[in-house]
Amino acid sequence: MSRRHKHQTCRVETRPGDPDGSPRTGGDEVAAPLTEAAIEKVRDLIRTGDLEPGQRLPAEAALSAQLGVSRSSLREAVRALATAGVLDVRRGDGTFVTALTPEQLFTGIGEAVDLMPEESLLELMECRRVVEPQVTALAATRCEDADLTEIHHHLQLMEAATDEADLISHDADFHAAIAAASGNAALAAILRGISGVTLRARVWRALTEADSSRHTIDEHRAIYDAVRDGDAPRAEAAALLHVANVETWMRRTLVPKHARNA
Repeated sequence: MSRRHKHQTCRVETRPGDPDGSPRTGGDEVAAPLTEAAIEKVRDLIRTGDLEPGQRLPAEAALSAQLGVSRSSLREAVRALATAGVLDVRRGDGTFVTALTPEQLFTGIGEAVDLMPEESLLELMECRRVVEPQVTALAATRCEDADLTEIHHHLQLMEAATDEADLISHDADFHAAIAAASGNAALAAILRGISGVTLRARVWRALTEADSSRHTIDEHRAIYDAVRDGDAPRAEAAALLHVANVETWMRRTLVPKHARNA
Protein backbone atom coordinates (compact mmCIF):
# COMPACT_ATOMS: atom_id res chain seq x y z
CA MET A 1 0.00 0.00 0.00
CA SER A 2 1.45 3.39 -0.96
CA ARG A 3 2.17 6.19 1.50
CA ARG A 4 -0.35 8.33 -0.38
CA HIS A 5 -3.05 5.68 -0.02
CA LYS A 6 -2.37 5.33 3.71
CA HIS A 7 -2.74 9.05 4.14
CA GLN A 8 -6.10 9.03 2.36
CA THR A 9 -7.54 6.24 4.52
CA CYS A 10 -6.65 8.13 7.72
CA ARG A 11 -7.97 11.45 6.51
CA VAL A 12 -10.67 13.10 8.65
CA GLU A 13 -13.19 15.29 6.85
CA THR A 14 -14.88 18.28 8.39
CA ARG A 15 -18.50 19.28 8.05
CA PRO A 16 -18.96 21.98 5.43
CA GLY A 17 -20.11 25.20 7.00
CA ASP A 18 -19.49 24.07 10.59
CA PRO A 19 -17.67 27.04 12.16
CA ASP A 20 -15.85 24.91 14.71
CA GLY A 21 -14.60 22.45 12.12
CA SER A 22 -15.94 19.51 14.09
CA PRO A 23 -14.87 16.20 12.57
CA ARG A 24 -17.40 14.25 10.58
CA THR A 25 -18.41 11.43 12.87
CA GLY A 26 -19.64 9.03 10.23
CA GLY A 27 -23.21 8.82 11.49
CA ASP A 28 -25.44 8.90 14.51
CA GLU A 29 -23.96 5.66 15.80
CA VAL A 30 -20.68 7.54 16.40
CA ALA A 31 -22.15 10.95 17.27
CA ALA A 32 -24.37 9.56 20.03
CA PRO A 33 -21.50 8.24 22.22
CA LEU A 34 -19.64 11.54 21.72
CA THR A 35 -22.68 13.48 22.88
CA GLU A 36 -23.19 11.13 25.82
CA ALA A 37 -19.57 11.64 26.83
CA ALA A 38 -20.06 15.42 26.68
CA ILE A 39 -23.23 15.14 28.77
CA GLU A 40 -21.42 13.11 31.41
CA LYS A 41 -18.56 15.61 31.58
CA VAL A 42 -20.94 18.52 32.12
CA ARG A 43 -22.78 16.49 34.76
CA ASP A 44 -19.45 15.81 36.48
CA LEU A 45 -18.81 19.55 36.72
CA ILE A 46 -22.17 19.97 38.44
CA ARG A 47 -21.70 16.96 40.72
CA THR A 48 -18.29 18.16 41.90
CA GLY A 49 -19.52 21.70 42.49
CA ASP A 50 -17.37 23.25 39.76
CA LEU A 51 -20.70 24.39 38.30
CA GLU A 52 -23.23 25.36 40.94
CA PRO A 53 -27.00 25.92 40.70
CA GLY A 54 -27.63 29.31 39.13
CA GLN A 55 -24.10 29.58 37.73
CA ARG A 56 -23.53 30.54 34.11
CA LEU A 57 -21.59 28.09 31.95
CA PRO A 58 -18.32 29.29 30.38
CA ALA A 59 -18.37 30.29 26.72
CA GLU A 60 -18.83 27.37 24.35
CA ALA A 61 -15.28 27.50 22.96
CA ALA A 62 -13.71 27.63 26.41
CA LEU A 63 -15.90 24.89 27.86
CA SER A 64 -15.39 22.53 24.92
CA ALA A 65 -11.63 22.98 25.25
CA GLN A 66 -11.81 22.43 29.02
CA LEU A 67 -13.80 19.22 28.61
CA GLY A 68 -11.91 17.98 25.58
CA VAL A 69 -15.00 17.61 23.42
CA SER A 70 -16.02 19.13 20.11
CA ARG A 71 -18.25 22.18 20.14
CA SER A 72 -20.94 20.32 18.20
CA SER A 73 -20.98 17.53 20.82
CA LEU A 74 -21.15 20.14 23.57
CA ARG A 75 -24.09 21.86 21.87
CA GLU A 76 -25.98 18.56 21.70
CA ALA A 77 -25.16 17.89 25.35
CA VAL A 78 -26.48 21.31 26.36
CA ARG A 79 -29.71 20.69 24.43
CA ALA A 80 -30.19 17.33 26.15
CA LEU A 81 -29.49 18.71 29.62
CA ALA A 82 -31.80 21.66 28.98
CA THR A 83 -34.58 19.26 28.01
CA ALA A 84 -33.94 17.34 31.24
CA GLY A 85 -34.28 20.55 33.26
CA VAL A 86 -30.63 20.60 34.35
CA LEU A 87 -29.61 23.59 32.23
CA ASP A 88 -31.49 26.74 31.31
CA VAL A 89 -30.60 28.25 27.92
CA ARG A 90 -31.41 31.96 27.88
CA ARG A 91 -31.17 33.46 24.42
CA GLY A 92 -28.80 36.40 24.42
CA ASP A 93 -27.77 35.81 28.02
CA GLY A 94 -26.07 32.42 28.14
CA THR A 95 -26.64 28.97 29.59
CA PHE A 96 -27.13 28.48 33.33
CA VAL A 97 -27.35 25.57 35.73
CA THR A 98 -30.91 25.47 37.04
CA ALA A 99 -31.78 25.50 40.71
CA LEU A 100 -32.07 21.69 40.39
CA THR A 101 -35.26 21.61 42.44
CA PRO A 102 -37.68 18.68 42.16
CA GLU A 103 -40.26 21.00 40.60
CA GLN A 104 -37.90 21.76 37.71
CA LEU A 105 -36.47 18.30 37.25
CA PHE A 106 -39.89 16.59 37.08
CA THR A 107 -41.57 19.16 34.84
CA GLY A 108 -41.18 17.01 31.75
CA ILE A 109 -43.19 14.18 33.28
CA GLY A 110 -46.44 16.12 33.13
CA GLU A 111 -45.85 17.15 29.55
CA ALA A 112 -45.29 13.53 28.54
CA VAL A 113 -48.42 12.40 30.39
CA ASP A 114 -50.54 14.80 28.37
CA LEU A 115 -49.35 13.12 25.16
CA MET A 116 -49.81 9.50 26.20
CA PRO A 117 -52.43 7.30 24.53
CA GLU A 118 -55.32 6.13 26.66
CA GLU A 119 -54.05 2.57 26.93
CA SER A 120 -50.94 3.87 28.74
CA LEU A 121 -52.93 5.79 31.34
CA LEU A 122 -53.65 2.69 33.40
CA GLU A 123 -49.96 2.37 34.22
CA LEU A 124 -50.00 5.95 35.43
CA MET A 125 -53.03 5.22 37.58
CA GLU A 126 -51.09 2.36 39.16
CA CYS A 127 -48.33 4.86 39.93
CA ARG A 128 -50.86 7.20 41.52
CA ARG A 129 -52.29 4.30 43.55
CA VAL A 130 -48.82 3.70 44.99
CA VAL A 131 -47.75 7.31 45.54
CA GLU A 132 -50.84 9.38 46.31
CA PRO A 133 -52.05 7.57 49.46
CA GLN A 134 -48.60 7.86 51.02
CA VAL A 135 -48.37 11.55 50.15
CA THR A 136 -51.82 12.11 51.67
CA ALA A 137 -50.80 10.30 54.86
CA LEU A 138 -47.75 12.54 55.14
CA ALA A 139 -49.96 15.59 54.69
CA ALA A 140 -52.16 14.44 57.58
CA THR A 141 -49.17 14.40 59.92
CA ARG A 142 -47.35 17.50 58.65
CA CYS A 143 -49.92 20.02 57.41
CA GLU A 144 -50.20 23.44 59.02
CA ASP A 145 -53.33 25.56 59.46
CA ALA A 146 -52.50 27.48 56.28
CA ASP A 147 -52.29 24.19 54.36
CA LEU A 148 -55.71 23.10 55.63
CA THR A 149 -57.20 26.44 54.65
CA GLU A 150 -55.82 26.05 51.13
CA ILE A 151 -57.05 22.46 50.77
CA HIS A 152 -60.50 23.34 52.08
CA HIS A 153 -60.70 26.34 49.75
CA HIS A 154 -60.21 24.15 46.68
CA LEU A 155 -62.67 21.57 48.00
CA GLN A 156 -65.32 24.27 48.32
CA LEU A 157 -64.59 25.47 44.80
CA MET A 158 -64.96 21.91 43.52
CA GLU A 159 -68.31 21.59 45.26
CA ALA A 160 -69.50 24.90 43.80
CA ALA A 161 -68.18 24.30 40.27
CA THR A 162 -70.83 24.47 37.57
CA ASP A 163 -68.80 23.42 34.55
CA GLU A 164 -66.24 20.79 33.73
CA ALA A 165 -63.31 23.17 33.23
CA ASP A 166 -63.69 24.65 36.72
CA LEU A 167 -64.09 21.20 38.23
CA ILE A 168 -60.88 19.97 36.60
CA SER A 169 -58.94 23.06 37.66
CA HIS A 170 -60.04 22.92 41.29
CA ASP A 171 -59.52 19.15 41.43
CA ALA A 172 -55.91 19.62 40.33
CA ASP A 173 -55.44 22.43 42.85
CA PHE A 174 -56.95 20.29 45.64
CA HIS A 175 -54.50 17.46 45.08
CA ALA A 176 -51.58 19.87 44.59
CA ALA A 177 -52.39 21.53 47.92
CA ILE A 178 -52.39 18.17 49.70
CA ALA A 179 -49.10 17.22 48.05
CA ALA A 180 -47.57 20.54 49.11
CA ALA A 181 -48.78 19.93 52.67
CA SER A 182 -46.80 16.68 52.73
CA GLY A 183 -43.63 18.75 53.03
CA ASN A 184 -41.85 16.63 50.42
CA ALA A 185 -41.22 18.65 47.27
CA ALA A 186 -39.95 15.65 45.30
CA LEU A 187 -43.05 13.56 45.99
CA ALA A 188 -45.27 16.54 45.24
CA ALA A 189 -43.56 17.11 41.89
CA ILE A 190 -43.78 13.43 40.94
CA LEU A 191 -47.46 13.27 41.84
CA ARG A 192 -48.21 16.45 39.93
CA GLY A 193 -46.40 15.06 36.91
CA ILE A 194 -48.08 11.66 36.78
CA SER A 195 -51.52 13.14 37.39
CA GLY A 196 -51.47 15.32 34.31
CA VAL A 197 -54.04 17.87 33.21
CA THR A 198 -55.27 15.78 30.31
CA LEU A 199 -55.68 12.70 32.50
CA ARG A 200 -57.81 14.67 34.94
CA ALA A 201 -59.83 16.16 32.09
CA ARG A 202 -60.59 12.75 30.62
CA VAL A 203 -61.60 11.31 33.96
CA TRP A 204 -63.77 14.23 35.01
CA ARG A 205 -65.50 14.35 31.63
CA ALA A 206 -66.45 10.71 31.95
CA LEU A 207 -67.51 11.06 35.58
CA THR A 208 -69.70 14.02 34.67
CA GLU A 209 -71.29 12.12 31.80
CA ALA A 210 -71.88 9.16 34.11
CA ASP A 211 -73.48 11.49 36.69
CA SER A 212 -71.08 10.26 39.35
CA SER A 213 -69.17 13.49 39.95
CA ARG A 214 -71.01 14.08 43.25
CA HIS A 215 -69.79 10.74 44.59
CA THR A 216 -66.25 11.62 43.54
CA ILE A 217 -66.46 15.00 45.27
CA ASP A 218 -67.61 13.18 48.40
CA GLU A 219 -64.41 11.13 48.20
CA HIS A 220 -62.44 14.38 48.16
CA ARG A 221 -64.39 15.53 51.22
CA ALA A 222 -63.42 12.32 53.04
CA ILE A 223 -59.77 12.92 52.17
CA TYR A 224 -59.94 16.46 53.51
CA ASP A 225 -61.67 15.40 56.72
CA ALA A 226 -58.98 12.81 57.46
CA VAL A 227 -56.14 15.25 56.75
CA ARG A 228 -57.84 17.90 58.91
CA ASP A 229 -58.13 15.41 61.78
CA GLY A 230 -54.46 14.46 61.47
CA ASP A 231 -55.48 10.83 60.97
CA ALA A 232 -52.78 9.46 58.67
CA PRO A 233 -54.17 5.90 58.31
CA ARG A 234 -57.64 7.23 57.47
CA ALA A 235 -56.20 9.79 55.06
CA GLU A 236 -54.20 7.08 53.33
CA ALA A 237 -57.27 4.83 53.08
CA ALA A 238 -59.47 7.64 51.74
CA ALA A 239 -56.93 8.55 49.07
CA LEU A 240 -56.47 4.91 48.13
CA LEU A 241 -60.22 4.44 47.78
CA HIS A 242 -60.48 7.52 45.57
CA VAL A 243 -57.64 6.54 43.24
CA ALA A 244 -58.75 2.89 43.14
CA ASN A 245 -62.29 3.89 42.16
CA VAL A 246 -61.01 6.03 39.30
CA GLU A 247 -58.66 3.26 38.22
CA THR A 248 -61.50 0.72 38.28
CA TRP A 249 -63.62 2.99 36.12
CA MET A 250 -60.73 3.44 33.67
CA ARG A 251 -60.17 -0.31 33.40
CA ARG A 252 -63.87 -0.82 32.76
CA THR A 253 -64.20 2.00 30.25
CA LEU A 254 -60.93 2.80 28.50
CA VAL A 255 -59.70 -0.73 27.88
CA PRO A 256 -62.91 -1.99 26.21
CA LYS A 257 -63.06 1.23 24.18
CA HIS A 258 -59.50 0.75 22.99
CA ALA A 259 -60.26 -2.89 22.11
CA ARG A 260 -63.26 -1.83 20.03
CA ASN A 261 -61.21 0.72 18.12
CA ALA A 262 -58.30 -1.65 17.51
